[in-house]
Amino acid sequence: QKALCSAAVFGNEGIVKMLLEREDCNPNQIPTGFPRTPLSIAAFNGCEGVVKMLLEREDVNPNLPATNAGQTPLFEAAMRGYEGIVKMLLDRTDVRIDIGDYANQTPLSKVCELGHEGVVKVLLNQEGVNPNHADRKYGRKPPSWTAVRGHERLVNMLLKRKDILTDILDNNKQTPLLPISQGHHRIAKVL
Repeated sequence: QKALCSAAVFGNEGIVKMLLEREDCNPNQIPTGFPRTPLSIAAFNGCEGVVKMLLEREDVNPNLPATNAGQTPLFEAAMRGYEGIVKMLLDRTDVRIDIGDYANQTPLSKVCELGHEGVVKVLLNQEGVNPNHADRKYGRKPPSWTAVRGHERLVNMLLKRKDILTDILDNNKQTPLLPISQGHHRIAKVL
C-alpha cells in the first residue's frame, strides 16, 4: 500500500494503474508513514489523472479523512483551489459535501476563508451544502470567514442566497460585521 501512496504523491499514473490491477490492492488503506489515503494524497497534490483512476473504482471510499487533520479528499482539493478535482469528486454520488475536519470546518467554510472563488461557486451549487455551518474552534460560518478575510466578491456571492444567516454570533460573540473593525469597510457596507 505504501507503493500506491508514493505513486499518488508524484502523480505517477502508470504505477497507480498497475498497482490498482493487483487483487491485493486496498485503495482505502492508510499505511504507516502516510496520514492520508491514496485518493486524499492525489487530491492534496492536484494529481487529476490519479484522482480519476481512483474514483473509477467502486470500492474507493471518497469520504475517508486524513489521520492528521481529519480532512477528506474533497476538503484537501477544495482548500488548494483544485476546482477540476473538486468537480470530479462531486460527480460521485457518495461524496458527502459537509464533512468537517478536526476543527469541524467544512470544505465550503475553508474555501471561503482562503478565497478560492471558483471552488466556492462549485460547492454552493451542490444540493445539501450548508452555508451556515459553524466550525468548532471559532464558531465562524462561511459568511464570517469571507468577511474576516476581506473577500468582497465571495461575500456578495454568499449574500445572493436566501438561506445565508448574517446575524449569528461566533464564539467571540461577533457577527460577520467584524470586518468593520479590521478595515474592510466595503464589506461592512455590503453586509
